[in-house]
Amino acid sequence: MSYSADMPDVYPPHRIHRSEFLNLRGLRHHILRWGVPQADRPPLVMVHGWMDVGASFQFVVDALQGGREVIALDWRGFGLSETTGADSYWFPDYLGDLDALLDALSPDAPVDLVGHSMGGNVVMSYAGVRPDRIRRLVNLEGFGMPDISPAAAPERLAKWLDDLKNPPSLRPYATLADVAERLMKNNPRLPGDKAAWLAQHWSRATPEGFQLNADPAHKLANPMLYRKAEVLACWQRITAPTLWVEGSDDQLTRFWGSRYPREEFESRLAVVPGLARAVLQDAGHMLHHDQPEALALLLRDFLA
Repeated sequence: MSYSADMPDVYPPHRIHRSEFLNLRGLRHHILRWGVPQADRPPLVMVHGWMDVGASFQFVVDALQGGREVIALDWRGFGLSETTGADSYWFPDYLGDLDALLDALSPDAPVDLVGHSMGGNVVMSYAGVRPDRIRRLVNLEGFGMPDISPAAAPERLAKWLDDLKNPPSLRPYATLADVAERLMKNNPRLPGDKAAWLAQHWSRATPEGFQLNADPAHKLANPMLYRKAEVLACWQRITAPTLWVEGSDDQLTRFWGSRYPREEFESRLAVVPGLARAVLQDAGHMLHHDQPEALALLLRDFLA
């Protein structure tokens, strides 16, 4: 379902994206493209978080000035990109997909790269692995996760094996309004008109109702342990000027509590060279929805 000017309760986007599809590593990936290439400015590439879609950046793109080219990707198994057909999703595959995307979009010049949440973690690792591909880097609340001891591996693998026998599913919603209500429940700051617009991109119509545009396999227990030392080995190799942005609400504590204290995160962030920081007031984890104009202003200044 697409936006119509006859739907007054739906947010009217100011910059209309073009949908394109690229084959990246054997999977058909969906990208959203605003604007056209500019000879004097690299493309701005934006990647979303877990259980989200590239269209999530629409409100920030609308607030950006200057008409620069912006490209947002639907990660594999999200939005309109193909699913893998496999049991699980592996973090290194996101790095591989991003590398292939940049090869297709800007093979001979670095890009400006923005990632939110899971996407923020991907771009931080990628910028350390391929530092020459990034001109400016922005991480929106990509905190990472608690370090996990190797001793946890047997229990984690057992949980994964159990999940494979009873794979997760995503329930359908009767109407688009129900999808929008779910979005507003997830984020009470999200206005109704923006939730109604996002619902059209977050879900698709099926005979059973409106199904979320996400592979249920994303909800499987991840058999791979999060290893802080490996992540920091990448972060400390970042050479691009980097901007860390978070909302004023303390999402780190809400997500992880004492398992991942703020002091631990600060020590990780300290290894990133050339780091600038910003806090958006009256914003939570979905800060690109909560304060798109303020975020756009930060991006314009940092990417100038």
